Amino acid sequence: MALSGIQIFKMMPKKNCGECGVPTCLAFAMNLAAGKAELAQCPYVSDEAKEKLASASAPPIRTVQIGVGDSAVKTGGETVLFRHEKTFNNPTALGCLIATSESDASVDGKLKAFKELRYERVGLTLKPDLIAVKDAGDPTKFAAIAKKASDAGAALVLISDNLDALKAALAEVGKNKPLVYAATAANVDAISALCKEYDVPVAIKASKVGDLATMSASLMEKGHKDIVLDSGSRDLAELVRDNIMIRRLALEKLYRPLGFPTIVFPCEMADNPVDEAIIAGTFISKYGGIAILSDLKGELLFPLLLQRLNIFTDPQRPMTTEQGIYPINNPGEDSPVLITSNFSLTYFIVSGEVEASRVPSWLLVLNTDGLSVLTAWAAGKFVADLIGPFVKKSGIEEKTKTRKLIIPGAAAIISGDLEEELQGWGVAIGPREGAHIPAYLRQNYA
Repeated sequence: MALSGIQIFKMMPKKNCGECGVPTCLAFAMNLAAGKAELAQCPYVSDEAKEKLASASAPPIRTVQIGVGDSAVKTGGETVLFRHEKTFNNPTALGCLIATSESDASVDGKLKAFKELRYERVGLTLKPDLIAVKDAGDPTKFAAIAKKASDAGAALVLISDNLDALKAALAEVGKNKPLVYAATAANVDAISALCKEYDVPVAIKASKVGDLATMSASLMEKGHKDIVLDSGSRDLAELVRDNIMIRRLALEKLYRPLGFPTIVFPCEMADNPVDEAIIAGTFISKYGGIAILSDLKGELLFPLLLQRLNIFTDPQRPMTTEQGIYPINNPGEDSPVLITSNFSLTYFIVSGEVEASRVPSWLLVLNTDGLSVLTAWAAGKFVADLIGPFVKKSGIEEKTKTRKLIIPGAAAIISGDLEEELQGWGVAIGPREGAHIPAYLRQNYA
């Protein structure tokens, strides 16, 4: 039976050292109880406590890392069925398939796309994560492509049922912790031994969920910790059903053999890129830990990356920007001063439009707990009695002679109260829409 955070806390060393990543043992115990941490993160827990807590505190779905360093991808680690309950933790890793049967031009084109498809949004870089290299009967080329993909900065999935081909590839890239795909009933012992030799994660494939659980339990008994599951179905409805079943049994029944992330292959489930993208989008929402596409096309990848960002953003904790002063276009002492909220999307829209105006400006960002301007005003977080003290304490008066604050047009109602709060300052009402900021600044301050 799962233990509560307080029950776990009683067995903690109570050093509050912070080496586990959180400041107190109580916070760490609460994370253990919620399945958001692993006992191994505490360097001081006693052997007796480890024995008692190992099973009770392990996350219901293990986090599996593929790759190392900047190329590392984490999948799994989930604790809820629905994101509104808490949040989803590790975004679905999106990858591209390269087979040894492809021409050199095709291989190079896919690796080029992998390196170049990068999108900046709300301060984040959205990009693909993996290259899946498939052996089509040429072990030498298999190892060469794996090495090339690894050098391109990709985490790897090595796909082959040829033990010699896997050995050749692992000799080249084994230190980079690729995922080996796949152990089946026919080769599980040989693949198990190979993965243990190189200490790499292993994917297992079966024809149904029950067989998958049996194979997973066997691998766990042999000491494997990092496992990825493939139920074997390539029918959309059946695979959605399988993924839901795996997730429910892992979370609701704490069934350890299925407490691992899943891998899905849209590239094997459709005959055109658009249908692949639709299938991949389905499994971003429905529990796919890794999704492999046949190619990387920007017009299809970008919507998937945005969907992933939305699904895996904590719904209870909006993405925020740090409160403070942001100089844009190298402002000086006569530059205008604007203010906005710290909701990341609002900040990046406003800052982008100010930058596009080419007018040197100061942008003040007020902590509104991640709410947009209008929502923050309605919640009493973007109001005169908070903005006034913030402006005075921010240090902006030391950076500019300007004593006029430009507020968003959507918050025009606070202008009178704000002038009373900011003695010596004037208040200008800016545009309601971010897209109108460049014209406003050029007209009034260029």
